[in-house]
Amino acid sequence: MGDELFNACGYLLDRRVAAGDADRLAVTGIGGELSYGALLYRVQRTATVLDELGLQPEQRLVMCMADCPDFVNLYLAAMRIGAIPVPVSTMRNADGLAELLRDSRARLLVVSAEFGQLAREAIGSAPELRGVIAANGADVGAVGVPVHDLDRLATAAAPRQEIYPSTADSPAFWLYTSGTTGKSKAAMHRHGSVRVVCESYGTQVLGIRPEDRCLSAAKAFFAYGLGNSVLFPLAVGACAVLEPAPAKAELIAERIAERGVTLFFAGPTFFANMLRADLAPDALNSVRLAASAGEALPAALYERWTAHFGVDIIDGIGMTEMLHIFLSNREGHVRAGTTGTAVPGYDLRVVDDAGVDVAPGTAGTLLVRGESTATGYWSRYDASRQVFRGEWLRTGDTYVQDADGFYACLGRTGDMLKSSGIWVSPAEVEDQLLAHPSVAQAVVVAAPDADGLERPVAYVLLQSATPATSATEEELIEHCRALPAFKRPRKIVFVGGYPTTATGKIRRVELRAMAASVLTEPVAADAEGG
Repeated sequence: MGDELFNACGYLLDRRVAAGDADRLAVTGIGGELSYGALLYRVQRTATVLDELGLQPEQRLVMCMADCPDFVNLYLAAMRIGAIPVPVSTMRNADGLAELLRDSRARLLVVSAEFGQLAREAIGSAPELRGVIAANGADVGAVGVPVHDLDRLATAAAPRQEIYPSTADSPAFWLYTSGTTGKSKAAMHRHGSVRVVCESYGTQVLGIRPEDRCLSAAKAFFAYGLGNSVLFPLAVGACAVLEPAPAKAELIAERIAERGVTLFFAGPTFFANMLRADLAPDALNSVRLAASAGEALPAALYERWTAHFGVDIIDGIGMTEMLHIFLSNREGHVRAGTTGTAVPGYDLRVVDDAGVDVAPGTAGTLLVRGESTATGYWSRYDASRQVFRGEWLRTGDTYVQDADGFYACLGRTGDMLKSSGIWVSPAEVEDQLLAHPSVAQAVVVAAPDADGLERPVAYVLLQSATPATSATEEELIEHCRALPAFKRPRKIVFVGGYPTTATGKIRRVELRAMAASVLTEPVAADAEGG
């Protein structure tokens, strides 16, 4: 597979037009819409622009862009000429963007209209940058490098018919992740990995069809969103519904209704937000299936969602380093509270601290093997050795496999806590709290008590603050008496929301920092009182 000529742009776009899909709608949304034929023509002209601006094969094009047609255009055009598009988080500040520009040694930066000011502040700290491309009318202003207007240049450019002769193993694109080892680093993906995820998860698990319309709450700079909004729909001739604005429950419901969305992608936190938004049960009538990833979907949340909206959710786990989902439930065969079984083409192992496989029913760290694995991290030798273990990739998640082959997530390996000398899975305590009708979400972290010993503390988001559905701390702790004493939360902290990453995952590290003192003074006061 590695030696054959293969280019991901040709696979996703030229192949579809050759198959007769030129008139089918490829992308739609408030940013405009393009048919497959129109998108190909736009990509061909943009490829010429990138070439004329001096972007060479394997040089990096950093993309700081909202989800819009030109995101898809630039991503495909860069790969078409053998260059490396690098979509980055739009939630970074100027220093963060400058850090990624320096780390990637990007030659060009492209920004959409929303991020002109951000680019202006970041460019001065990126000495290897040779130019900025302004898309969608972005106003970058006067900076120390040339600024090029994409619309003006593309209108005048001749369409580039040829595709760079890459192979399946050629470098295609990078995605930055903090992943399992802290500091942001670029996972380097091959052209062939695009076909792998489209024909494994996309076809065999998601079951995407040409008539589908896909909308993702996760943005396309994130591996999960890139698959949902670009790779999977384009691979089969379906339509991507692109939403540039930050995802909000009411806005997403509006877009689903407007655009007839059939496949909807989000994470557990967003699904919980949609339930808390009091949307009508028929708000998602066009959706035939929802998919969840990013963190484990609690069984109670799954049951509430499906009961309210009548739409099934298939929960899965993926990693930026694996490009997309490699372990998932299946439509019509969901086992709530689990992450399902291996996606076709992927192998899984659960191992102990010594790297030895454990028996079903025993918790351990999840390893995965598959052909969509990144080739490593850019300029991160030690981090690569920690995560990429020969054929296997260490996920950093603690899992247990049951006798039927279903895998259940117990949390990130570093999130496990030891109470009374016994390991406790935060997920087990969270599931118990979620079984209470007043609880919308619960996150359990370790906090030191007055003796410096780890104890569970729960940060709880209620369904609403109305008297009929509110709950007290004492009531929720009593509700947890179904658990052994060492697993019960020592304190309930009610919150209005959680700190999250750019991709919507809850930042447990921040909650652990917040919990550092919640048990010490209250415990001392209780002791004095008797």
